[in-house]
Amino acid sequence: MLTSCVHYLFLTLLSLISCCKVRGDLVAALKRLYQKVETFDGIIIETTGLADPAPVVQTFFAETNDGEEALEKMYKLDSIITVTDAKYILERLDEERADGADNEAEQQVCFADKIILNKMDLINNEKAKIEEIEKRLRSLNTTAPILRCEQSNISPSELLNIGAFDLENILKSDPFFLGEVKTPKHDKGISSISVKVASEVNLQMLQRWISCLLRDEGETLYRYKGIIAVKGATCKFVFQGVGHFFNADEGEEWKEGEERTSTFVFIGKNLDTAKLKAGFNACIQSDVLRFEVGTRVECNLGREYAGGEVIATWDNGNAYRVMLDKGHDVWKVRVSIV
Repeated sequence: MLTSCVHYLFLTLLSLISCCKVRGDLVAALKRLYQKVETFDGIIIETTGLADPAPVVQTFFAETNDGEEALEKMYKLDSIITVTDAKYILERLDEERADGADNEAEQQVCFADKIILNKMDLINNEKAKIEEIEKRLRSLNTTAPILRCEQSNISPSELLNIGAFDLENILKSDPFFLGEVKTPKHDKGISSISVKVASEVNLQMLQRWISCLLRDEGETLYRYKGIIAVKGATCKFVFQGVGHFFNADEGEEWKEGEERTSTFVFIGKNLDTAKLKAGFNACIQSDVLRFEVGTRVECNLGREYAGGEVIATWDNGNAYRVMLDKGHDVWKVRVSIV
């Protein structure tokens, strides 16, 4: 019982079934429960110790193809909590998997929004081991707070209503936006990168970069988040995702006098730090534009080129707003002189 006035339902998922089976069973169960949603305040999904958290999380982002309402419209994903055994966590992280398979303990730590370090009573007198454990966990996940406890005794307030997947909430609590964090790369390829730059970016170039990144490397990206200053936009651009599933929206407006900085965090396997930084840096926009208002230009519309005139620059985050000779305006970043 969590509290006397809050009612949570518990679902337990087995790990020894396929990802598709996990998603199918979970979706069916959640849709049945939704018919009685007024009788409970939330649902806690418990996976077994060997479970890969990705299929469960991605279920809440996936779109439906059967015409039914998606889970994203029914439920709000709150957070991912990982419980680790202080006595054996280092052994679990060091376990080898056959044929290069992923280590589930590492995956669960990487996906976590909070890490519960349980059974501290078994190692309380081993200061060096405690430091080693937390250093190792932090090397895998720079963003998640580590909470120590004994016999799983921890306040429900630390576990519920965290809002880790709430884009607005990311703006209010940003433990990972501490500037550039250099974390040691684990010998099995799990690493994280956190970068903060005092620069604005070109929105269309950023979206194109993220799209290519998810297409080519989505399988190796566990969690990622970012708060970006878009050139010409008054609101913060907030994004986050799990694997190939990505969500982005406008956040709160930049305050007068607030430094317009751009920050992102990636956690995943075999991350190419130099490539990620280079890709992001390529999206940084200087103050200099090639064309001024009134310039005749030609716009790449995808399947054709069309002539027009630049009528505004840095309009709602877009480098150029062009009035086409066809009689309507477009926002384009890829334009050339006529």
